[in-house]
Amino acid sequence: MGLAADLDYTHHSANPLHRLVRWGAGTRPGGWLFAHSLRHLDDVVGRLTRGRHSAPSLLAGLAVLDVTTTGRKSGQRRTSHLIATPYAGTLALLGTNFSQPSTPAWVLNLEADPQATVTYRGVFREVVARAATAGETDEVFALAGEFYPGYLSYRERVGTSRRIRAFVLEPTV
Repeated sequence: MGLAADLDYTHHSANPLHRLVRWGAGTRPGGWLFAHSLRHLDDVVGRLTRGRHSAPSLLAGLAVLDVTTTGRKSGQRRTSHLIATPYAGTLALLGTNFSQPSTPAWVLNLEADPQATVTYRGVFREVVARAATAGETDEVFALAGEFYPGYLSYRERVGTSRRIRAFVLEPTV
């Protein structure tokens, strides 16, 4: 078995509302809106549902993985709610930041310390994140674009202004 199977992490087909939200989040204004509000909205949804749901799961039908890293400056544990891509039996992450100009903090944290914990529906695993190769990054983007086309829009908009990092998560034994 692999990490994706261990966590039973999959994305399901989208209903019309989910498709609309996925499309909207992939646009430039939608990306900006979600980049600036999703974390706060996600906190509210998590509290109201006692952790059973997240904003992306309700609004877009996307599975959300909690990734806990160690802050590169503070040394504090930081948890980010991310959409992972099932890849080669494991999971991969894309640091798109909704195509915003800055690289997400969790990416910089993983680069400084690749040890992390992932949690999905109450099941957690210790992982090591490794930088994906250029070929793997292309494969992950293609797979991610199948369930959330916004990733392809983000990659196109970012272009060469910054490098979108991709990570492959490997469970520690």
